[in-house]
Amino acid sequence: MASKVFFSDMRSAAAGGLPMKLKKLLTASGFNDIDFKDKFVAIKIHFGEPGNLSFLRPNWAKVVADMVIEKGGKPFLTDCNTLYTGRRKNALDHLTGAMENGFSTVSTNCHLIIADGLKGTDEALIPVKNGEVVKEAKIGKAIADADIIISLNHFKGHETAGFGGAIKNLGMGCGSRAGKMEMHCEGKPTVKKEKCRGCRRCLRACAHSAIKFNEGVAEIDHNRCVGCGRCIGECNFDAIYNSNYNSVLSLNKKMAEYAQAVVQDKPNFHISIVIDVSPLCDCRSYNDVPIVQDIGMFASVDPVAIDRACADAVNAEALIPNSQITDKLHSHEDFHDHFKNCNVNSEWKSCLSHAEKIGLGTQEYELVTVK
Repeated sequence: MASKVFFSDMRSAAAGGLPMKLKKLLTASGFNDIDFKDKFVAIKIHFGEPGNLSFLRPNWAKVVADMVIEKGGKPFLTDCNTLYTGRRKNALDHLTGAMENGFSTVSTNCHLIIADGLKGTDEALIPVKNGEVVKEAKIGKAIADADIIISLNHFKGHETAGFGGAIKNLGMGCGSRAGKMEMHCEGKPTVKKEKCRGCRRCLRACAHSAIKFNEGVAEIDHNRCVGCGRCIGECNFDAIYNSNYNSVLSLNKKMAEYAQAVVQDKPNFHISIVIDVSPLCDCRSYNDVPIVQDIGMFASVDPVAIDRACADAVNAEALIPNSQITDKLHSHEDFHDHFKNCNVNSEWKSCLSHAEKIGLGTQEYELVTVK
């Protein structure tokens, strides 16, 4: 049976503007039917890598937080640390970057929590219902502890997944560092010897005696290593990494199963804002011009349906000239799919198909327009 996906465009001439329009959309889509009373509510958002300006502004988050508070809930904005090096690799830098991008208790009316702790190692192990490739997902502890999950997502392109929507925001975004490594990579991390300072922090963090030092430089014994990624989080010099990337199809399956682990057995709701549809993820420290015009805001209780609705809406739009996608169309065939044209190796449909298969939601949707 088709899931309902509620939609409002970005036209606004009334008092309150787009924030008030989002509140009206959420009210119409059944957001207030959730029992928020005295519940901890995780609002999963991407704070944006500093330097990138296409992330969702905190004004959107405040609308959601205010509505939760009105219903007696206890909201917090949250994300997990990154696997890659950058400004969001640990909780302190992550929160500093979020504040630089305008996120604070004043601008959002709720607290900000990095769900997997200081170094990305604070996680809960959650068995995945109907999991085929992931039996036990490694989810940021604060997200796992929440009573209700809300995904507030900037819908945009992504260089591997095709696009970043609700499923990516929940699956990849809620994985701890070890979880992200499980989704992204096979195999075990290795050491860039020229970057190792011999501080031995990684040695102290390893619970499996897999790290030794040879002439003051770390080495990882892959026969002992279990791939937990704790050494990556401990290294302050970015000397430890994993280059054994999964195939796109494997990544998409794992990401869907991680999203399943996050929302299973919990009330959950999904909001996607389809504006500034940049060709690459907000994890980049820069952003290119949008590939299509701003479309609108979507809301649903079904993460699969809302991703499909947003993807269809983007693909129905004409391309913006002089964007990355129009540049790339000069170098390969037209796939008649904006996401694949922008990132030719992506296979976004495989993620939705697998998510549907394991019971996360349905790709069949009924679009309900809210004026």
